[in-house]
Amino acid sequence: MKRMLFAGGVIVLLFSSACAPATPTIDPAQIQASAVAAANTMVAQTQAAIPTATEVPPTPLPSPTSLPTFAPLPTLPSDLPTVAPTQSTADDCNHLLDIGATTHDMAKLLIKNNTNGPVTLTIGKSKKDAFGQCGYMSWSNIPKKSSITVSVPQTGAAPCYWFFAWVNDPAHARQLSPNSLYCMNNPDKWTMNITYDNITLTPP
Repeated sequence: MKRMLFAGGVIVLLFSSACAPATPTIDPAQIQASAVAAANTMVAQTQAAIPTATEVPPTPLPSPTSLPTFAPLPTLPSDLPTVAPTQSTADDCNHLLDIGATTHDMAKLLIKNNTNGPVTLTIGKSKKDAFGQCGYMSWSNIPKKSSITVSVPQTGAAPCYWFFAWVNDPAHARQLSPNSLYCMNNPDKWTMNITYDNITLTPP
């Protein structure tokens, strides 16, 4: 009887184990696919969490500032006489005449500019006079069609003045240097006329 019970129990166990559902097995390919999908999801979420870089606008360049313009300076002739035409090598007359130190009597000189441009006038003595004086005097930018009155030392009999004028008329620029010497030997008013062609001196 005991043997029968034992045998019956064994049979029941075998039968039950044969009929029990088998333990499910996991497919490795599915595990790999799930892991790859999960990794891709994490990467996408990480990228989405990164803030996008904001483009920095370019710094505007300063606009060029226009430079102030100035009126051109008047040009002076490059060939004003630095040495008088008939200067003696023994005399140093290439300097301004010191009118304040002169002991000469003075003469009045009316300088008339008869051109359409400003005039620069230079007169001088190329040899020392009886007082040991020589040199030159100059007046610049005498307006067109106008005149000025100046005082100059009288020359006496000699040495007399040489004249040089530069007419700064853009349409008719001229440089006048007469070969003649001009003496002024009294205190009255002498008149100098400057034209495009000549310089003349008229006594009182």
